[in-house]
Amino acid sequence: MKLQLEDIQAPIAQEMTEFEKKFRHSMKSNVMLLDKIMTYIVKRKGKQMRPMFVFLSAGVYGPITDATYRGASLIELLHTATLVHDDVVDDANYRRGFFSINALWKNKIAVLVGDFLLSRGLLLSVDNGDFDLLKIVSEAVKEMSEGELLQMEKARKLDISEEVYYDIIRQKTASLITSCCKVGVASVGADKASIDRMGMFGEKIGLAFQIKDDLFDYGADEIGKPLGIDIKEKKLTLPLIYALREASPSDRKRILSIIRHDSDKPKKRTEVIDYVKQSGGLDYARDAMERHYQEALVILDEFKDSVYKTSLKQLVQYTIERTK
Repeated sequence: MKLQLEDIQAPIAQEMTEFEKKFRHSMKSNVMLLDKIMTYIVKRKGKQMRPMFVFLSAGVYGPITDATYRGASLIELLHTATLVHDDVVDDANYRRGFFSINALWKNKIAVLVGDFLLSRGLLLSVDNGDFDLLKIVSEAVKEMSEGELLQMEKARKLDISEEVYYDIIRQKTASLITSCCKVGVASVGADKASIDRMGMFGEKIGLAFQIKDDLFDYGADEIGKPLGIDIKEKKLTLPLIYALREASPSDRKRILSIIRHDSDKPKKRTEVIDYVKQSGGLDYARDAMERHYQEALVILDEFKDSVYKTSLKQLVQYTIERTK
C-alpha cells in the first residue's frame, strides 16, 4: 500500500498543527506589505517534510519541547529566506506551481523579504538562547551556499567527478536534512554522540533524496516533468557522470560537446538521455540511492523503538519512493 504523508504524520499531528500557528506568529510584521507577503508564503507551503524530520527526530530521542518548535521554525525561516533569494538569482517566476515573490513584488522587495525572514530566524534563536540550534542551522545555510557555488563553478568546466558530485549534493541538499535531524534531537537534550549520529542519518537520507531527484531528469518516473532540465542547465549528475566515465573517448567527446553547445535543443538532450540509459547510468544511480537508504536505516536502528521511529522510517521510505 502506498504511503500517505497524513499517516506518517500521525504521531506528531497535534505538534504539526501547533507548529503552523507558531510559525505564522514568528513571521508577523507591523508593515502591511510585509505581512501580506508572509501570508502568501504560508499559504503556498509544501509537504512540510522539514518540520516533520525535526519533530520525528525529537520524538525518537525524548519528549518534544518548546525548543523543538523553535528549531523547526528556525529551519523554515532560514530555508524560506534562501529560496526567496534563489528565485531572484535564478530570475524564476514560479515555485511549486505558485508565482514567486519576485514575480509578484519584484526583485528589490523579494531580497528585502528574504532578509526579513533571515533576521526573524536569528532573533527567534537569540531571544530564546537557542545558540546550539542556531549554530546547526547556520552551518547548513553556509554549506548550501557553498554547494551551489561549487556546482556553478564546475558547470562551466564540465569536469565533475563522482567525488565532487557527492561534495555538491552533500552541501546543497543533504546539509538541510542533516540540520533538521540534528536540531530535532538537540532540542530535546541529546548528547553530542546522538546528535552526530542523527546528523549522519539525515545526511544519508539527503544524498538518497537528491539522487532520486536526479533520476527524475531522465524520466525514471512518469511525473509529467520536462526531461533533461539538468542537462539543459549543464549540470552533471550521477547517471551522466557514470555514463561519461564508462564511455569511449569518442562518445565522451560527443556527449560533452552536446552539453556544452547544444543543450538547449530538445532532440540533442534526448540523445544524451538515451545514451545515459543505454550505458547503465540509471541503474548505477539507483543502486547508489539504495545503498545510502539502507545505511540510513542501520543508523536509525541504533535508537530505541517507538511510534516516532516507525514514522521516521516511513518518511524516509516516502522520500525514496516518491514520484515527484
